[in-house]
Amino acid sequence: MKNNQELLEGNILKSLTTLAWPIIMANILQTAYQLIDTFWLGRLGANAVAAVSISFPILFLVLSLGAGLTLAGTVIVSQFKGAGNQKMINFAASQTVMVVLVVSALLAVIGFFLANPLMKLIGAGPEIFNDSVSYFQVSSWGFVFLFMFFVFQSLMRGIGNVLLPMYIVLGTVFLNLVLDPLFIFGYGSIPAYGVAGAAVASVITQGLSALAGLVILFRGKRGIKINIKDMLLKFEWVKRLFSLGIPSSLEQSSRAAAMTVMVMLVTSYGSEVVAAYGIGARILSLVIVPALGFAIATTTLVGQNIGAAKIKRAEKIGDLSSKIAFFGLTSVGLILFAFAETLTRFFVPNDPQVIQDGAKFIRIMAPSFGLLGVQQVLNGVFNGARFTQASMLISVFSMWVIRFPTAFILSSKTILGFEGIWWAFPISNLIAAIIAFVYYKTGYWKVRTIKNRRIWVEQGIR
Repeated sequence: MKNNQELLEGNILKSLTTLAWPIIMANILQTAYQLIDTFWLGRLGANAVAAVSISFPILFLVLSLGAGLTLAGTVIVSQFKGAGNQKMINFAASQTVMVVLVVSALLAVIGFFLANPLMKLIGAGPEIFNDSVSYFQVSSWGFVFLFMFFVFQSLMRGIGNVLLPMYIVLGTVFLNLVLDPLFIFGYGSIPAYGVAGAAVASVITQGLSALAGLVILFRGKRGIKINIKDMLLKFEWVKRLFSLGIPSSLEQSSRAAAMTVMVMLVTSYGSEVVAAYGIGARILSLVIVPALGFAIATTTLVGQNIGAAKIKRAEKIGDLSSKIAFFGLTSVGLILFAFAETLTRFFVPNDPQVIQDGAKFIRIMAPSFGLLGVQQVLNGVFNGARFTQASMLISVFSMWVIRFPTAFILSSKTILGFEGIWWAFPISNLIAAIIAFVYYKTGYWKVRTIKNRRIWVEQGIR
């Protein structure tokens, strides 16, 4: 957004939608990486889809350990933007880029060498084990590229520049659409890599997007300029990034770990059920994109308004975001409920059992999507207020105290069988939304924000 005052004084709905729609589109396009992979791998059979599905939660777990740091960059930059401090925007961005670079390089090495034992731990069957390991190993090399683009994207969002990342993602997704079948099935001198080919295509496109993002940040013509001098890590700033980022990382990693143990429950029912779960999880990842888009827009808008000492306006933003997420995603859920079988057949056209099980999974989840949206946007409010611990606690409770135990009990102790795993999703969405909403309405996050802001000013952080 060219005029930053619009975020601080203009119409809230217009500000939210102006920020949110490019974020939503970028997230849809990023999710398209997985959907494109699933589409082409589905042509190899259910085992190929299962191999990627079983490794995806572990990949997400590893990625989430560093992804929280990019959110910390969004929060800090947004508040300095609201305070009108360009020098600190550039400095905070430079520190964030270097921290994320170091973390992502470590995770890439760890992920590559632990691929084999991780796939054994999660319970990959002999028919999909080798493919799942090779897919994970190739994907690990892309962690650095993926994180570098994520940090670029997060910093741009922090200052309200949401269109540029979307354009870059759009270009790389189109490229991935071409490269996926090329490396999966082979062509001419390019051999057919099978399941690993999907990962090769993604790593190439991730590398290009990371390069574009870093070039833009170093040139400094888009609202943020990083430089080598400011990238020399300073303990106080690293500490601040981790204090904000670790709760967010734990929130995301708790979700990923919960997805992992859910897969471990699913694997005991065979590769067809794993494939059905994988398709349902992909649909869920696509549906949650609008909620995440409004959550990130809410984080940016709340952060900038708090930086400008407009606490009441920040609360109005949270109220409106919650309503949009609830009614919007409930409508989307009803549409997906009606077309669940058609969607499942699109990914695995020749396996009737997978189609039936996947469609039922979608129908059971779909009515609760609005509740999931409420939880996400309220987490966005807490994050924008630098209260990332609240988001973490709500997510950990939802996943580990509600979803996994419910899935385990319903699937192993009742006649529902594996369908009990499906029912754990709407149950946990309902309880998490209630907890987040009640906590939001207590207003503690506002009291904490006012107190912390006073401390920051006294310390000269602004």
